[in-house]
Amino acid sequence: MRIHAFVAHIVWLALSSQFLTSRGSAQTEVPKPAMPVEPIAAIVEAFRSHSVVALGDAHGNEQAQAFLKSLIRDARFAGLVNDIVIEFGNARYQNVVDRFVRGETVPADSLRLVWHNTTIPNEIPVDEEFFQVVRTVNASLLRERQLRVLLGDPPIDWSAVRDRADHFKWLAMRDSYPASLIQVEVLARQRRALVVYGQLHFQRKNVMSNMDMSDWRMQTIISLIEGASPTKVFTIWNVDDALTSVQPDIATWRAPSLAILRGTKLGAADITVITPTPVRFAFQGETRSQIPRDQWRSLRAEDQLDAVLYLGPRSTLTQAPISPVCADRRYIEERLRRIALTGIPPAEAERVKQHCQGK
Repeated sequence: MRIHAFVAHIVWLALSSQFLTSRGSAQTEVPKPAMPVEPIAAIVEAFRSHSVVALGDAHGNEQAQAFLKSLIRDARFAGLVNDIVIEFGNARYQNVVDRFVRGETVPADSLRLVWHNTTIPNEIPVDEEFFQVVRTVNASLLRERQLRVLLGDPPIDWSAVRDRADHFKWLAMRDSYPASLIQVEVLARQRRALVVYGQLHFQRKNVMSNMDMSDWRMQTIISLIEGASPTKVFTIWNVDDALTSVQPDIATWRAPSLAILRGTKLGAADITVITPTPVRFAFQGETRSQIPRDQWRSLRAEDQLDAVLYLGPRSTLTQAPISPVCADRRYIEERLRRIALTGIPPAEAERVKQHCQGK
């Protein structure tokens, strides 16, 4: 208990520093090194001052998946949080997931539809055990304290998708739909939610458009929520030892660790250290033009995100394989149809075929 209280105190001091807005000495001091802290305690502490905490999902990364499950299993998390909003679930099947995590009997084939039918034709790598972990945790909680999993992917009906235009109508809602879902199901009901999405959905300023947010296509979950209400989301991105170019001692950090960025060397670094961008574009209607490198705008990392979750050296990170249900030939044929229909390079279809050969 004393260790947890000490860690919580350190995190509280770091979180409090985010609200220093004066242009006095606090802003002119030389940034200090970012300090790693125990990540679960830090996230729990963030929930004490934020209704929404956004945790980057490094799609298919086994270390990120393991951390998410350990966070959910922690009693401190369930004691504060109500909802988990996920990218890898089609909202058409919200009732299916509600029933499953409550402990009701749901056939495995019905549950798979949740992640088999998202707007992403070649699918986001999914840790199917995540749903079972939430179900198990809920079994130990009172009904009114049970965690709810909110499916953030737009409720696309693939049986009605005949061409790329049909698909794009749904694809265009991949940020606006979950932003609205969070406003209605979480904020309006005064609940707390962990949002688990690819971290580019958590940009306050879109690097791809050179920080220009005037085009609707450049809006993100975070820019939409924070632009529509006084809510401030606490955002956490996944990183590895590539950041040693800014702060060498990161290579010695324990994995996983969390570090607050405000007022640190990492926070003062340009966001491209965390999000390398090979090209940037300007948008005018349907016209897209590349922006010359000498016109790229800079943005401090601490103005884009609030904290980083260090998962370990890149050489140690592992990727879970995507495992199509090869025995289900109808499903594989439908997946190949979606890949072809939406214009994904044929190499993706070949990868699926090769994976399923002989199975």
